[in-house]
Amino acid sequence: MPTISSSTQPTGTSSVNSPIIVALDYPTAHDALAMAQRIDPTSARLKIGKQLFVAEGPHIVEQLQKLGFELFLDLKFHDIPNTVAQACLSAAKLGVWMTNVHALGGSPMLRAVYNALSELPQRPLVTAVTVLTSMDQPTFDTLGFNKTIEQAVFDLATLTQQSGLDGVVCSAHEAPALRARLGDDFILVTPGIRLASDNTDDQHRIMTPQAALAAGADYLVIGRPITQSKDPDKTISSLRQQLT
Repeated sequence: MPTISSSTQPTGTSSVNSPIIVALDYPTAHDALAMAQRIDPTSARLKIGKQLFVAEGPHIVEQLQKLGFELFLDLKFHDIPNTVAQACLSAAKLGVWMTNVHALGGSPMLRAVYNALSELPQRPLVTAVTVLTSMDQPTFDTLGFNKTIEQAVFDLATLTQQSGLDGVVCSAHEAPALRARLGDDFILVTPGIRLASDNTDDQHRIMTPQAALAAGADYLVIGRPITQSKDPDKTISSLRQQLT
């Protein structure tokens, strides 16, 4: 299957030269905007997940964009092909920088997204979730896939690339093998990032920011280590210095 051609690549310039994506896991626009106002929009991008988007709707996207942020709309679309394709078109109309789907939707769904967005003059990056970083092997075994998490991630990432999408969301633990096999142009977005001194919380397959970049990650989704710090912008600046 063809990969995305140059004519369908995301267009437009970016003022953000940073691998950091801050997860705004908040229940209200008030909380999310209060945090966003403590961050330099040129130092990091922001992630809007299900909790915030369901509570506030597209208006929160517009509010954060007015503050100058590029946004990752993390809604993990997973449904019949046409429904997911139309949802991604709606995300594109919002002007988000990146959105995502679930790779478990299979090739017909992934290809439907590729086909729908390839007609646009400008589109967001589209990545596919492989296996959630909160998943450990014993829990994964109960799903009946009869393979390791690493094997499942590799198979789903390969399917995603063959279907024409830009990359995957995966644990940094799987990044080296994916980078080696799928090439440098395939985007790897890694949640489950924790500082060395942090609690693991509800994550299992975690890694520090430095180790994740060394493993081959392109973008690091970081939530609580930044949003619960006393000075989020200072924390981001410190991380960027450590990562260069």
